Amino acid sequence: MSMFNHDLIQLIDNIDKDIVVPIPVSHYTMQTRGFNQVVGMLDGQTLSDILSIAASKKDHQSQFGRRDRMNRQQPFALNVSSQLIVGQRILLVDDVYTTGNTMYHAANLLYQAGAKTVKSISLAR
Repeated sequence: MSMFNHDLIQLIDNIDKDIVVPIPVSHYTMQTRGFNQVVGMLDGQTLSDILSIAASKKDHQSQFGRRDRMNRQQPFALNVSSQLIVGQRILLVDDVYTTGNTMYHAANLLYQAGAKTVKSISLAR
């Protein structure tokens, strides 16, 4: 584990949360890349894959202009019953924060499912 990972994990350890949720990659990305970079950054942490990509191929944010990014539809779906989310304090983790749209959609879905709080952290902006 690099020093960088250590600092990120230490920061995450100091945030009040019940569940740590990495932003998922699409099935297509997993097949072509072979890994989720967010999961890789959090080696050793207990993670929950309660979110998945609703579409079979999630388009990368970098392919869109700001207006298109802000007008995208909900890209996520729940992998679990909302009963497992009700009242939970959730921490979302992503690699890059661009417009905030990814975090917005993920948090919105989790709040709709009954999450008590949703916080987020990203590696870069």
